[in-house]
Amino acid sequence: MQIVVLGAGTVGTSIANLLCLHGHSVTVVDSDVDYIRRVNETLDIRAVSGSASQSSVLFQAGVMGIDLCLAVTGDDEVNLVAASMSKAMGARRTLARVFAPVFRDMSTFDYQRHFNIDRLLSLEQLSAMELARGIRNPGSVTMENFAKGELEVKEVGIDEATPSVGVPLKNLKLSTGIRIGSILREGKMRIAGAEDAIQVGDRITLIGQREDIDEVTDVFRKTAEPKIGVVIAGGGETGYHLARSLEGERCAVVVMESSEERCEFLAANLKRSTVLQVDATRRAVLEEERVGSADVFVACTGDDENNIMAGVEAREIGAKRIMSIVGRPDYANVVGKLGIDLAVSPREVMARQVMSFLNSGPVISRSSLPGGSIEVLEIEVIQGAPATEHVLANLPLPSACLIAAVMKEDYVRVPGADDRLVAGDTVVALVDDSAVEDIISLFDINGA
Repeated sequence: MQIVVLGAGTVGTSIANLLCLHGHSVTVVDSDVDYIRRVNETLDIRAVSGSASQSSVLFQAGVMGIDLCLAVTGDDEVNLVAASMSKAMGARRTLARVFAPVFRDMSTFDYQRHFNIDRLLSLEQLSAMELARGIRNPGSVTMENFAKGELEVKEVGIDEATPSVGVPLKNLKLSTGIRIGSILREGKMRIAGAEDAIQVGDRITLIGQREDIDEVTDVFRKTAEPKIGVVIAGGGETGYHLARSLEGERCAVVVMESSEERCEFLAANLKRSTVLQVDATRRAVLEEERVGSADVFVACTGDDENNIMAGVEAREIGAKRIMSIVGRPDYANVVGKLGIDLAVSPREVMARQVMSFLNSGPVISRSSLPGGSIEVLEIEVIQGAPATEHVLANLPLPSACLIAAVMKEDYVRVPGADDRLVAGDTVVALVDDSAVEDIISLFDINGA
């Protein structure tokens, strides 16, 4: 594929190198001549010097008709403008990296739709979601990166017999805004079908709006699951997103942050988390705040060495599971030996996101769930595609497929059987590997 990477910093260079190794044709753009020189010396790719927000530079880079443009400079505004211009100039898909949360907050303004960008990516949010999945369940379905983050996924363990056990899902009469996405049974995950019946010992995922999910949770369990005690060291963007995604019935979250100003922000924006103004890198503080009793300790202070040391100290005083953000690749072989159970690299998480966008036809992104044969497809609905000819109930959807969400111009929701897809919609589907080609053909006008 033809790909242009705007920004030759640490993230841009690592992504360009990965794409190069996979045989793609890559051009890198940066205004820093030293960065361009380094790229020319270390990578076998084309490098262009200049501002990514200037049309003449984009033209020189050849964005017209390319498969993918990645705007990953260190400036949010430059990334937004450059990705938008590249799309207008003919790039098939565009991604923009952003740091400021306001650019992803659709309650104030939809920047992604306004600038016609396929995805806004935040390293901090992506890293937080990776950590959250490790805490909830490593094989869980994550919707935070799809559907613009407006739908929630909640895992429910079926630990005892309830009226829902043994009843086909189609007979449970759940709210129209709720879907059971997947069933994890005896270590194997599969997509939930209408004829499936839940068994004791299953773990299921509910997809929908938070208020709708809260209303139906009692259908699947009599007593609340025990809370998971999570201590987050570092209240920066990663720590904030992690706390926000975890706080609720299942997790008791404590955030430790040394900055008074940041603590005030966290306290104002986290509704069900405890915020402590302390230095989480000091062992005495960890002991005083009883971190040893935590089920999970997560280090995301913004400094690799501090994260590793805090994780080691937390392990020694008794924390059951240790997780950490570790950015430097050369630390990858060290963290496991030091007792860190999960180390998340923001660059690797970003790279996986980028690789999921290397698709043709109507598929925007495609990624596999760990430990199973289920794929998550984000599909563009094109005028004239077979998927637009009938309501969902009458479409020849494979049995191993679930339309989990539909994104329209003004809202995102779980669709009903009587809903009809129209051109311009975006669909998020959970699909078994065996049915991927069948579902894609429904959205491809070439297959009509």
